[in-house]
Amino acid sequence: MQIKDQVVLVTGGSRGLGAATAKAFAREGASVVINYFQSEGKAKELEGQLGERAIAIQADVTDAEQVQSMFRRAKEHFGTPVHTIVNNALVDFKFDPIANKDAFAASWEDYLAQFEGAVRGSLNTIQAGLPDMKDMKFGRVINIGTNLFQNPVVPYHDYTTSKAALLGFTRNMASDLGKYGITVNMVSGGLLRTTDASKATSEDVFKLIESSTPLRKVTQPEEAADTVVFFASPWARAVTGQNLVVDGGLVMN
Repeated sequence: MQIKDQVVLVTGGSRGLGAATAKAFAREGASVVINYFQSEGKAKELEGQLGERAIAIQADVTDAEQVQSMFRRAKEHFGTPVHTIVNNALVDFKFDPIANKDAFAASWEDYLAQFEGAVRGSLNTIQAGLPDMKDMKFGRVINIGTNLFQNPVVPYHDYTTSKAALLGFTRNMASDLGKYGITVNMVSGGLLRTTDASKATSEDVFKLIESSTPLRKVTQPEEAADTVVFFASPWARAVTGQNLVVDGGLVMN
């Protein structure tokens, strides 16, 4: 299915990579659902920028009932079900190497909070969209990961572990849902310059990444967003269960 014919849900779509992803899909002609939890102002502003083919909908992705309601509202608004889900929402996390909790301080509650956002949130969106995707014999799910679980240059224990779990989740879903024409993949960016989550990162860290990356630059949200769009496009129709690292070559598989 062409991107212009799709309804695309982007969770955490009001800011950072989420907003860049919403814009990228809108640029290609898709109808876009901008999911937000707290950032109503930014979500509404983005909705206005993208025009009539976009709608901002509030929902906590960790709440299955709210997610189901969001999918129903999107379907009513656009007159067609959601075709593509981008699981981008991030639960209250900052990439701050100074304030980061080390192995002595990290608590199980910290881990659980990140598992709730990454894995439970993705489970809720997939289960909300699955009946219609099965009926359409088409669906695209793109989960947002990180290159840190392959190269933990900063040990963000809770965040990185939740994203490693999300890769396992991605591959199990890909194996289970392929028979319905649904692909499930992951895009793992490096530290992006600059989002709300990465604004606590010092310029020295950005310079270190820049100097040690083959492309000699820090990846922009827009560059990672274009890779997300690829997985929803016809060009990726035979690709599922994959994790594509988008970090300028800092991590090579």
